[in-house]
Amino acid sequence: MTTVSNFSDRVLIWFQQSGRKDLPWQHSISPYRVWVSEIMLQQTQVGMVIRYFERFVEEIPSVEDLANTPEDKVLHLWTGLGYYARARNLHKAAKQIVEVHQGQFPNTVDELCSLPGIGRSTAGAIRSIAFKQPAAILDGNVKRVLARWSATPGWPGQTRVHKQLWAIAEQLTPKQHSAHYSQAMMDLGATLCTRSNPQCHQCPVAGDCLARASNTPLEYPGKKPRKSTPVKAVRMLMLENPAGDILLRRRPPQGIWGGLWGFPEVESERPLDQFLLEDLNIEAPEANHWPELRHTFSHFHLDITPIHVQLSKHQMSRLSVKLMESGQELWYNIAQPEEVGLAAPIAGLLKTFAKA
Repeated sequence: MTTVSNFSDRVLIWFQQSGRKDLPWQHSISPYRVWVSEIMLQQTQVGMVIRYFERFVEEIPSVEDLANTPEDKVLHLWTGLGYYARARNLHKAAKQIVEVHQGQFPNTVDELCSLPGIGRSTAGAIRSIAFKQPAAILDGNVKRVLARWSATPGWPGQTRVHKQLWAIAEQLTPKQHSAHYSQAMMDLGATLCTRSNPQCHQCPVAGDCLARASNTPLEYPGKKPRKSTPVKAVRMLMLENPAGDILLRRRPPQGIWGGLWGFPEVESERPLDQFLLEDLNIEAPEANHWPELRHTFSHFHLDITPIHVQLSKHQMSRLSVKLMESGQELWYNIAQPEEVGLAAPIAGLLKTFAKA
């Protein structure tokens, strides 16, 4: 029977010898830096996070700075990283830490979990790595390691399986060396116990891994039940004024790309002429349809048809009256872009337009 110390000792020795220790968030460790990195690493690969993390903490070096930064600037720094609710929650949590906790990070799992966007595993990572206090973690990499080591069947998204893996994580987490153990477990899943090509011969816990013993590591963790991915379609209007600026509209705070800036959208079934007249107060100008592109979310595909429309001075005067009623639009200067949050497809289309 493997003891807690036996398992954790092997993991810690491996980390000391082979683990990654030069990631930017592993230096100058603070609750703020650990928190930002953990939020960015949710559903995003390390290689992509590195450059975003370095730029983010350079521009916004503390929780007080984050609380005082406009949301548009936060979303701008997040542009391209995806899952933008993470950035909005990061901003909300910073304000809460400053207002409720006088700028000091709480150091218990329960208090950390009360902050927007922080779940049990992220709270455990902050407590263990930043405060060096024992706390279990269970991110995607750790789920895979523990599901294979214990041969726990089923998809971790199921409540029963999730609880089983948390119980194992709690049992195996040592009371000492908590910071290195948390980093080691995440590293083990990211570098050796990978999804499709696990390097079992290098793994420090391979000797009593039940999945390896049965030669079935790829069967763990269980897969999410497959469903057909729905497809939605939308037309995006790239309205260009005579100065060459492009109209952007702030999206609602909830829903996809919440709070980001994007192009006016026309539902696929609605006539374009009707939208232009009723929503923008302009008669139909000549429209140039660009090639359709597809953007994939976790739960559906979005087929986007960009439509470029060059506005005349007369159309601009009619449109300006309509825009004054909203206050949720801006003219985006391609040559000197504003620091606002843009979804990846929007940023890509603007770059394409700038090169045209």
